[in-house]
Amino acid sequence: MVREITSVEDFEQFITTLNGSVIALNFWAPWAAPCAQMNVVFEELSTRYPSVKFAKIEAEELADISESFDVSAVPFFVILKSNKVLARISGGNAPELTAALNQYSSATSLPPAQPVTPPAPASAPQEEEDLETRLGNLVKAAPVMLFMKGTPAAPQCGFSRTLVGLLRERGVRYGFFNILADDEVRQGLKEYSDWPTFPQVYVKGELVGGLDIVREMMDNGEWDDVLKDSGVEAPVVSSA
Repeated sequence: MVREITSVEDFEQFITTLNGSVIALNFWAPWAAPCAQMNVVFEELSTRYPSVKFAKIEAEELADISESFDVSAVPFFVILKSNKVLARISGGNAPELTAALNQYSSATSLPPAQPVTPPAPASAPQEEEDLETRLGNLVKAAPVMLFMKGTPAAPQCGFSRTLVGLLRERGVRYGFFNILADDEVRQGLKEYSDWPTFPQVYVKGELVGGLDIVREMMDNGEWDDVLKDSGVEAPVVSSA
């Protein structure tokens, strides 16, 4: 059984009540397709490891909790016990998550758990995807993707902070990736997009630009046109 955490207070109560137990946390977002796949995996694993307590946390809605566990992208999994983090798994890596649960869960009478694979396309390659493929998937992870320094809850540079503010003011639903948490992505994206600075904003996998360009587009109305042309629903911004 997977518990859905709905607030910081709910999370604190969950952690306090289960102090001493192994806990598995699933940080997810509704806009990310890999999360939908891994949510199914997570639910299945909760039946295989009855000694482990499973919980789901919507990463952006409960940003304070996400930030406390250094969640830089979704899906993201944390295994902990007695407030000590035992393992972190970033991305839709079902075998790695299963292995971590196998390592830290108590012995049970159930048969040995087998690695669970997500209900993804059947012919997914086994070899590690190359950087170009990874970047291509990342820029399309959400209709609007922000690559920034830090997270929306805790930006690590003024440009990222300002751009987060602009997106929030416009009511834009977006995904994000903390480039400070992955230097390979940080350096690779500069060449991939031929854009040397951050933050960077992508719409449907296409680079729009950085802070100055996005701000100018929002001021002159081009931003809404880009969303419309890309099939992304533009939020209605009401005047005060």
